[in-house]
Amino acid sequence: MRRSFALVAATALLLTIPLSASPALADPPGVPDLATAQAELAALTVAAESHDDTYNRDLFPHWATVSGACNTRETVLIRDGQDVVTNPSTCAAISGTWVSPYDGGVWTNASDIDIDHMVALKESWRSGAWAWTTARRKAFANSLNDSQLWSVTDNVNQSKGDQDPSTWRPPLTSFHCTYAKSWIDVKYDWSLSAQPSEIDALEDMLATC
Repeated sequence: MRRSFALVAATALLLTIPLSASPALADPPGVPDLATAQAELAALTVAAESHDDTYNRDLFPHWATVSGACNTRETVLIRDGQDVVTNPSTCAAISGTWVSPYDGGVWTNASDIDIDHMVALKESWRSGAWAWTTARRKAFANSLNDSQLWSVTDNVNQSKGDQDPSTWRPPLTSFHCTYAKSWIDVKYDWSLSAQPSEIDALEDMLATC
């Protein structure tokens, strides 16, 4: 992977104090610019999906411990929220504000937030992760050094499920550009394939940039 883990170390220093990041709708690290996304899209392997019937979510261990009591979910909540206060013993978010980029929802209860895998675990399985080691699948499911993980409204994430952009797009159309760039970059970084209908949908979303 080409990006550093400096964000994780910085986050670990801030777990027990309020954070005053402005505005909470900041992108995760690594969302590429349009030109980079277009080049990465052109480089993706185009192939039909496979191995759908052998998928098992347990093959992608998550959420992994990041630092102390904090696992990946809790680390992303701290990263993406505003004025987040955590329990110093458990790292659970006690209070804060989160803005869901998928729908613009504003939430003050962490239980209303899901951490979405931009490229869903089952989608990655069908696109090549079926051939990975468990260690690589664990790294993918907990990746903090790219834009794979997003804090989003729980029911919006549930409506997405394991769909790719050919069958599901965020309700907030103004986010389609960023969504497509992130999706492409994750697939490119992890050498995952894309099916033809997915390529068409991503090109359509990039046209909104």
